[in-house]
Amino acid sequence: MLYDLTITQYSKMLGNLSHILEKAAAYAETKKFNLEVLLNSRLAPDQFNLIRQVQIACDTAKFGAARVCGKEAPSHPDTETTLAELQARIKTVQDYLATYSRDDFVGADERHVSQPRWEGKYLTGTEFVIQHSLPNIYFHVTTAYSILRNNGVDLGKKDFLGNMPLK
Repeated sequence: MLYDLTITQYSKMLGNLSHILEKAAAYAETKKFNLEVLLNSRLAPDQFNLIRQVQIACDTAKFGAARVCGKEAPSHPDTETTLAELQARIKTVQDYLATYSRDDFVGADERHVSQPRWEGKYLTGTEFVIQHSLPNIYFHVTTAYSILRNNGVDLGKKDFLGNMPLK
């Protein structure tokens, strides 16, 4: 169950994020303005810009999987400034997630997951995924979507949800 909630959803949401970034690039090209305008846009003065939203979404996915499985996640220095660099980061994290198997999640339900800012407190693996990690990735992908939508990029719910395995 945790494999599907994490690896499947993280990978899908990062793919959807990549897709909406492509639509942003096409919009900037059509409207003849520099894509950096969108990459540096934010919804509110005290909120992270689009670049940082993408970086955090990627971090949420890689750290979410690593922490719940008791592994080390790769390091990314948060130096991206271009669409190509953001797309490469998304791809790198998707490739990292593809290295996981269901076997990596054996015992993950009850694993104690903590972070330094939690001051010694922890969540079980299931609690961490449901209460922290999934909401966090959805928050940052939604915020990235909203930044672009607010700036006129033609996005809809289907762009956020992506393809579903309809039968």
